[in-house]
Amino acid sequence: MRQITTDRAMPDLTYLGISPAQKIHYQLSPSGLISHSLARGEGVLSGNQVLVVDTGEFRGRSPKDRYIVADLITEKNVWWGDINIPFSPENFYGLYNKMIDYLSEKDIYLRDVSACADPRHRLSLRVITEHAFQNLFVYNMFIAPEDEPRWQPEWTIISAPGFRATAETDGTRQHNFTVINFTRRVVLIGGSAYTGEIKKAVFSVLNFILPKYKQVLPMHCAANRGRDGDTAIFFGLSGTGKTTLSADPYRDLIGDDEHGWTDDSIFNFEGGCYAKTVGLTEEREPLIFQAIYGSALLENTVFKQGTLKVDFHDISKTENTRVSYPLDHVTHAVIPSVGNAPANIFFLTADAFGVLPPVSKLDHAQAMFYFLSGYTAKVAGTEHGIQEPQATFSACFGKAFLPLHPVLYANLLGKKLRMADVNIWLINTGWIGGAYGTGKRIPLTYTRTIIRSILSGQLNNAGYTRHAGFGLMMPDHCPGVPGDILHPAATWHSIDDYTQAANRLAAMFNENFKMFANLVDESTLAAAPKTAKYNRELLRT
Repeated sequence: MRQITTDRAMPDLTYLGISPAQKIHYQLSPSGLISHSLARGEGVLSGNQVLVVDTGEFRGRSPKDRYIVADLITEKNVWWGDINIPFSPENFYGLYNKMIDYLSEKDIYLRDVSACADPRHRLSLRVITEHAFQNLFVYNMFIAPEDEPRWQPEWTIISAPGFRATAETDGTRQHNFTVINFTRRVVLIGGSAYTGEIKKAVFSVLNFILPKYKQVLPMHCAANRGRDGDTAIFFGLSGTGKTTLSADPYRDLIGDDEHGWTDDSIFNFEGGCYAKTVGLTEEREPLIFQAIYGSALLENTVFKQGTLKVDFHDISKTENTRVSYPLDHVTHAVIPSVGNAPANIFFLTADAFGVLPPVSKLDHAQAMFYFLSGYTAKVAGTEHGIQEPQATFSACFGKAFLPLHPVLYANLLGKKLRMADVNIWLINTGWIGGAYGTGKRIPLTYTRTIIRSILSGQLNNAGYTRHAGFGLMMPDHCPGVPGDILHPAATWHSIDDYTQAANRLAAMFNENFKMFANLVDESTLAAAPKTAKYNRELLRT
């Protein structure tokens, strides 16, 4: 006899091969899921009654273990390679059957949700998880389904962290995996309890469906809205400040990570936020700090010794400590999370070489170049073995999640830019006055001031100087920001050292862009940085 722990009607899961006799917990409330998690030993409560869990072996995504089933839908459309690894239909169904058999001996947690806040592009999802805390994550991160009697899921995600693949027979690299099947519309996730695998699997699905079939540009970006209705979007890789800078108490948050751009609007793919918590304080990031209550889920954080108070500075488990929470935990959130087409676009980069200016204005050709480049830098201490800054290029600021070729997304961006009256800005949240180790990081207060000056229109009529090597237009003045940091060469002790660093970074950009050189127009190629000595007279003035 099926045991149901919800007042809603249990859907028939026999189409998935799940037995009606199985114990299925359907649409449990957050308090119910937290109770189950505690009873099952999945986590503990912090001092302020928030569930804290350890995701075990994997405390981050495993991109080398993400696969797409190669079939009639995908074989000629997917950008195959080390990002999108082909998986045979036979191996998919073998894994599927093994996972269903594995879960037949377990209690399972079932949740029906949706992605995409714009109802014109809504994607219905059915998520089956082995652990209660994973289901709580799904509750936090996605949108409650419509109350329609005929509601049916378009996609199904099955996540079983306790199931381990056998690489030799299952076609995987190792015991963990994420496999996306666009024909069957099923995602299998096994061997990893890291909840971000669920989130990013859905993002990958949308990155295929929306541009290919609906001409909607999917974006790895945050978005917020001014009180006058103007929308700003923030592209950026991990560590560049995307979540922090979009969580502005003077603006309304549309979303912190994943959005679509239609002809006339921006909409959030999600119903919640998944924020990094390393170094979190109420003073630095009040909106995130204050959102950690109720159904919020903390992952891989550590308590202060002898207490149940979370120490957000303790990264002994991982630097990728996280919290998920529903969007309605954020003060001034936009719900439903839809905004107008953007008035300002920010490309965020943490340049550890100390070369790029804190702010520069891009023309459309430069926007295409820097969007395809997706540049930031890793610094010593962030990953094992890194001793000096390393340039990181991730096409479209989200290479790991792109099933289609990056130029397709860039061309769609170009189309949107031609249709919209939008300003594009490159914001360096990294170093000035020298590279990491000798220079200093640009204070967050200055970056916030720069962005607020842009959003208020104060930089529209500022004087600008063109960067000699990169061709970027740098404002000569920004209210509230010391003028000497706006032109980065002036902050270095030696202009020759700066020139050498700039030439080195320019060469890295150009080497990376070779893969796109034959696929973009001449104006985009012309936006590439040049290796050249700097005009000393210009710097003196």
